[in-house]
Amino acid sequence: MSDPADPLTDASPIVQVSAAVVTDENGLALVVRKRGAVVFQQPGGKPDPGEDAVDTVLREMAEEIGVHARREDLEPLGRFSEAAANEPGHRVVADAFALRIRHDQAVAAAEIAELRWVSRDEIDEVPLAPLSRHHLIGFAWR
Repeated sequence: MSDPADPLTDASPIVQVSAAVVTDENGLALVVRKRGAVVFQQPGGKPDPGEDAVDTVLREMAEEIGVHARREDLEPLGRFSEAAANEPGHRVVADAFALRIRHDQAVAAAEIAELRWVSRDEIDEVPLAPLSRHHLIGFAWR
Protein backbone atom coordinates (compact mmCIF):
# COMPACT_ATOMS: atom_id res chain seq x y z
CA MET A 1 0.00 0.00 0.00
CA SER A 2 1.44 3.39 -0.95
CA ASP A 3 1.43 6.61 1.03
CA PRO A 4 -0.65 9.30 -0.76
CA ALA A 5 1.99 11.89 0.19
CA ASP A 6 4.70 9.77 -1.45
CA PRO A 7 4.89 10.44 -5.21
CA LEU A 8 6.32 6.98 -5.77
CA THR A 9 4.10 4.01 -6.48
CA ASP A 10 4.52 0.27 -6.55
CA ALA A 11 5.41 0.75 -10.24
CA SER A 12 8.39 3.02 -9.43
CA PRO A 13 11.73 1.58 -10.57
CA ILE A 14 13.51 -0.33 -7.80
CA VAL A 15 17.12 0.12 -6.71
CA GLN A 16 18.24 -2.97 -4.77
CA VAL A 17 20.96 -2.41 -2.15
CA SER A 18 22.48 -3.85 1.00
CA ALA A 19 23.20 -1.55 3.94
CA ALA A 20 24.96 -1.81 7.31
CA VAL A 21 23.90 -0.10 10.52
CA VAL A 22 27.38 0.26 11.99
CA THR A 23 27.90 1.15 15.64
CA ASP A 24 30.98 1.49 17.81
CA GLU A 25 31.95 0.72 21.39
CA ASN A 26 30.77 4.19 22.49
CA GLY A 27 27.19 3.79 21.24
CA LEU A 28 27.73 5.99 18.18
CA ALA A 29 26.32 5.23 14.73
CA LEU A 30 28.31 5.60 11.53
CA VAL A 31 26.79 7.42 8.58
CA VAL A 32 28.50 8.25 5.29
CA ARG A 33 28.04 10.83 2.57
CA LYS A 34 28.95 9.80 -0.95
CA ARG A 35 30.65 12.23 -3.33
CA GLY A 36 28.06 14.48 -4.94
CA ALA A 37 25.39 13.63 -2.34
CA VAL A 38 23.93 16.04 0.17
CA VAL A 39 22.55 13.50 2.65
CA PHE A 40 24.20 10.87 4.82
CA GLN A 41 23.23 7.20 4.84
CA GLN A 42 24.43 3.83 6.07
CA PRO A 43 27.42 2.29 4.30
CA GLY A 44 26.38 -0.09 1.54
CA GLY A 45 25.40 -0.26 -2.08
CA LYS A 46 24.20 -2.22 -5.08
CA PRO A 47 25.08 -5.87 -5.67
CA ASP A 48 27.53 -6.97 -8.31
CA PRO A 49 26.30 -9.80 -10.57
CA GLY A 50 25.97 -13.04 -8.62
CA GLU A 51 26.29 -11.43 -5.17
CA ASP A 52 23.79 -12.09 -2.43
CA ALA A 53 22.86 -9.40 0.10
CA VAL A 54 25.54 -10.42 2.62
CA ASP A 55 28.33 -10.56 0.03
CA THR A 56 27.24 -7.12 -1.19
CA VAL A 57 27.32 -5.45 2.21
CA LEU A 58 30.66 -7.06 3.10
CA ARG A 59 32.24 -5.87 -0.16
CA GLU A 60 30.73 -2.39 0.10
CA MET A 61 31.94 -1.91 3.69
CA ALA A 62 35.46 -2.96 2.70
CA GLU A 63 35.42 -0.56 -0.26
CA GLU A 64 33.69 2.41 1.38
CA ILE A 65 34.92 2.40 4.99
CA GLY A 66 37.84 -0.05 5.02
CA VAL A 67 36.08 -2.52 7.32
CA HIS A 68 36.67 -6.20 6.54
CA ALA A 69 33.91 -8.02 8.41
CA ARG A 70 32.86 -11.65 8.19
CA ARG A 71 29.41 -13.06 7.49
CA GLU A 72 29.08 -14.18 11.10
CA ASP A 73 29.75 -10.61 12.31
CA LEU A 74 26.51 -9.38 10.74
CA GLU A 75 23.08 -9.41 12.34
CA PRO A 76 20.23 -9.41 9.78
CA LEU A 77 17.73 -6.61 10.41
CA GLY A 78 15.29 -7.19 7.56
CA ARG A 79 14.30 -5.67 4.22
CA PHE A 80 13.13 -2.06 4.01
CA SER A 81 11.77 0.14 1.23
CA GLU A 82 11.73 3.92 0.82
CA ALA A 83 12.11 6.70 -1.75
CA ALA A 84 15.68 6.67 -3.10
CA ALA A 85 17.73 9.66 -1.94
CA ASN A 86 20.09 9.89 -4.90
CA GLU A 87 17.92 8.53 -7.73
CA PRO A 88 14.77 10.65 -8.14
CA GLY A 89 11.64 8.72 -9.06
CA HIS A 90 13.09 5.44 -7.79
CA ARG A 91 12.39 3.36 -4.71
CA VAL A 92 15.26 1.78 -2.81
CA VAL A 93 14.82 -1.71 -1.35
CA ALA A 94 17.52 -2.51 1.19
CA ASP A 95 18.56 -5.67 2.94
CA ALA A 96 19.96 -4.30 6.20
CA PHE A 97 22.44 -5.71 8.69
CA ALA A 98 23.85 -4.54 12.01
CA LEU A 99 27.59 -4.55 12.71
CA ARG A 100 29.59 -3.37 15.71
CA ILE A 101 33.18 -2.23 15.14
CA ARG A 102 35.86 -0.25 16.91
CA HIS A 103 35.58 3.48 16.29
CA ASP A 104 39.08 3.66 14.79
CA GLN A 105 38.39 0.94 12.18
CA ALA A 106 36.37 3.10 9.76
CA VAL A 107 37.95 5.43 7.22
CA ALA A 108 36.39 7.23 4.26
CA ALA A 109 37.41 5.46 1.03
CA ALA A 110 36.23 4.94 -2.58
CA GLU A 111 33.25 7.19 -3.28
CA ILE A 112 32.81 8.28 0.35
CA ALA A 113 33.38 12.01 0.75
CA GLU A 114 32.71 12.10 4.48
CA LEU A 115 31.96 9.77 7.35
CA ARG A 116 30.47 10.87 10.60
CA TRP A 117 29.93 9.14 13.94
CA VAL A 118 26.71 10.42 15.54
CA SER A 119 24.95 9.96 18.84
CA ARG A 120 21.21 9.52 19.33
CA ASP A 121 21.07 13.13 20.60
CA GLU A 122 22.68 14.47 17.41
CA ILE A 123 20.79 12.48 14.80
CA ASP A 124 17.96 14.98 14.26
CA GLU A 125 20.53 17.55 13.12
CA VAL A 126 22.11 15.27 10.51
CA PRO A 127 20.71 15.37 6.96
CA LEU A 128 19.81 11.72 6.38
CA ALA A 129 18.50 9.82 3.38
CA PRO A 130 14.84 8.79 3.82
CA LEU A 131 15.72 5.09 4.19
CA SER A 132 18.17 5.90 6.97
CA ARG A 133 15.91 8.37 8.75
CA HIS A 134 12.69 6.35 8.59
CA HIS A 135 13.92 2.78 8.88
CA LEU A 136 17.58 2.10 9.67
CA ILE A 137 19.20 4.58 12.06
CA GLY A 138 16.96 3.58 14.99
CA PHE A 139 18.56 0.12 15.00
CA ALA A 140 21.76 1.73 16.25
CA TRP A 141 20.19 2.41 19.65
CA ARG A 142 17.78 -0.45 20.22
